[in-house]
Amino acid sequence: MSEKKILEESSLILNRRSFLGKSALGVGGAALASVMGCNLFDTSENGVLSPANNLSGAKGILNGLHHPAKIKRVIYLFQSGGPSQLELFDYKPLLNVRRGEELPESIRNGQRLTGMTSGQASFPLVGSQFDFKRYGKNGTWISDLLPYTSKIVDDICIIKSMYTEAINHDPAVTFFQTGSQQPGRPSIGSWLSYGIGSENDNLPAFTVLLSRGTGRPQGQPLYTRLWGNGFLHSLHQGVQFRAAKDPVLYLNDPKGTTKDTKRAMLDQLAALNDKHYQEFGDPEIQSRIAQYEMAYRMQTSVPNVMNIDDEPDYIYKMYGTDAKIPGTYAANCLLARKLAEKDVRFIQLYHMGWDQHADLPNALSKQAKDVDQASAALVADLKQRGLLEDTLIVWGGEFGRTNYSQGPLTADTYGRDHHPRSFSMWMAGGGIKPGIVHGETDDFGYNIVRDPVHVHDFQATMLHLLGIDHKKLTYKYQGRRFRLTDVEGHIIKNILA
Repeated sequence: MSEKKILEESSLILNRRSFLGKSALGVGGAALASVMGCNLFDTSENGVLSPANNLSGAKGILNGLHHPAKIKRVIYLFQSGGPSQLELFDYKPLLNVRRGEELPESIRNGQRLTGMTSGQASFPLVGSQFDFKRYGKNGTWISDLLPYTSKIVDDICIIKSMYTEAINHDPAVTFFQTGSQQPGRPSIGSWLSYGIGSENDNLPAFTVLLSRGTGRPQGQPLYTRLWGNGFLHSLHQGVQFRAAKDPVLYLNDPKGTTKDTKRAMLDQLAALNDKHYQEFGDPEIQSRIAQYEMAYRMQTSVPNVMNIDDEPDYIYKMYGTDAKIPGTYAANCLLARKLAEKDVRFIQLYHMGWDQHADLPNALSKQAKDVDQASAALVADLKQRGLLEDTLIVWGGEFGRTNYSQGPLTADTYGRDHHPRSFSMWMAGGGIKPGIVHGETDDFGYNIVRDPVHVHDFQATMLHLLGIDHKKLTYKYQGRRFRLTDVEGHIIKNILA
């Protein structure tokens, strides 16, 4: 680097240090705010920082909600791989009547296919091998694969008209989680941590739990960037809890370390980091201070919340025997309830294995059994504790499955390819009309014919229930103001209570 360039860089650093040193609150106040989880600065519409008018209880970038919130927290039960709506929620008897017939071109209408089926010479229609029955006050069709879900049908809202723009797993999951098919954007939980913060100072605002299904145990993987902070400060990234002796790595102190010693070490480390911040002005240094402090507090809170040994027998009976096995979907649903009780803002569960390209009847039966009882138990458990009224539960994957068979169609088995044009998911909890079905697909289950719901519409509605206008929660990065819903998104008003 030339001498002139070095002088220019030094000048920038000194100017930044001078500004921070002379600001009303100073570097020390900003660092303290980060440690305490408070936001001592507001960001005005033009991106200029100014001291906040009200410091009490401010934990996110938003001084206050845009409108009254219906919920305090979200539990997102993401079914990774693309559950088949045709076997679970979207009953299409015509497909059984016309089994083996070619998919009419008037229905497909030239819509794109994945590389896995685009070369097929034939696209034989195939209906579900599983029966459907009507349940609840409104006679909602539910598959025999979901006997426990059928019992809570009056508590959930089933959306049959979801659609997405992505046709392959990674961009489709990324789209749902971040609002963009391209990696690098903040996930939903990170946006919420940034916008409205946490109601629990001893646990992260955004937690993640993973489980792998029995339907396709070696199916599509997931990447940690899905719960990443993107261009937001690293303070807002999701914290993954592991199904192991140490739920969070490196949380426990080394042998011989006392609480007082740890406290003194953190104080000295914070002082050194603060000095480093004064020299370079890197906001990630403040995030680092806050993360150290959070880890210190989590040493007590995490073991407590992750311990399910003291749950009564009737709870295990509700969630199923798998709830006693760490790392299973059922165990994670039970942990999600405990995290909700501790007011964790965004609780993300990922359950992998829904990608049934072949042997669908056998594999999907196992996959549905993994989640059916525990998902229904979570709704019922929150309801009996009075938590469902201010919690939103979301169940769904990144896209649906085709109405034609991928590969050979035989008397016993078939597969289904990815289908972004229409699929189903359900929501339950505060602000959602219970016991209703929203949207409709055609008789072939291929195209939406009523009330389509785009991914950004779903995201906008979720933020709306939390008291946030999705158009106003933004972050300026590389000269552009970004938001979860990008430049789209409409609230699904018909499903709101």
